[in-house]
Amino acid sequence: MRKEQLKKFKKIFERQKKSILFNDRVLRDDFSVCTDDRFDEIDQASSDMEQSMRMRLCNREILYVKKINDAIKRIEEGSFGECEECGEDIEVRRLEARPTATLCVSCKEEQERREVLTAAGRMHKSLGEAFSRKTT
Repeated sequence: MRKEQLKKFKKIFERQKKSILFNDRVLRDDFSVCTDDRFDEIDQASSDMEQSMRMRLCNREILYVKKINDAIKRIEEGSFGECEECGEDIEVRRLEARPTATLCVSCKEEQERREVLTAAGRMHKSLGEAFSRKTT
């Protein structure tokens, strides 16, 4: 991959990371629960659902920041854009669509076919790989 392409992707990652970290501060400020919001059971349930959704979004953003950090590390090591499975180059179009991709299209399709055949493939991906392994 050319140096100008790598610089472009690094800038994208840094911009996304900055945006996520800013949103994270806003979300954390909103995590505080006001006792006025809990007048009755319906308000309590609504507040609990909202807080649960915020926590799920926060978890997803944490996982995405980890993927961004891994991608930046691969750029610095010179392995960004290489498929982790077969070692071939990942198409630039795929990286533009999903910059944190670590597998080429054919390896990703094969991984998804294998996942469909296993119970682990039906687990929620928003928990992250580390959490998924502990529960299996």
